[in-house]
Amino acid sequence: AAAHELRQLVDTANAPIFGIDVDGNVNEWNDKTAEITGYSREEAMDKHLVSTFIVPKLRESVQRVMDNALQGKETSNYELEFCTKSKDT
Repeated sequence: AAAHELRQLVDTANAPIFGIDVDGNVNEWNDKTAEITGYSREEAMDKHLVSTFIVPKLRESVQRVMDNALQGKETSNYELEFCTKSKDT
């Protein structure tokens, strides 16, 4: 029951929540992230986050932040720009 409640909280949060696996592929994509980007959860899952969804000018720095996060090094208040399905940012 607790897992279901957590899933509901993540899915319906009023903020974008996404996650990646150790290879940088999307393994979490909530409703707000889908709304902002125009990509459904199904479209996003298992795609490489940085090369697929981050605007080109930020890919290197976002990849660095993600690599650090996967090593347990936190970066606070990092703003990123997603590529949207309609190609807006």
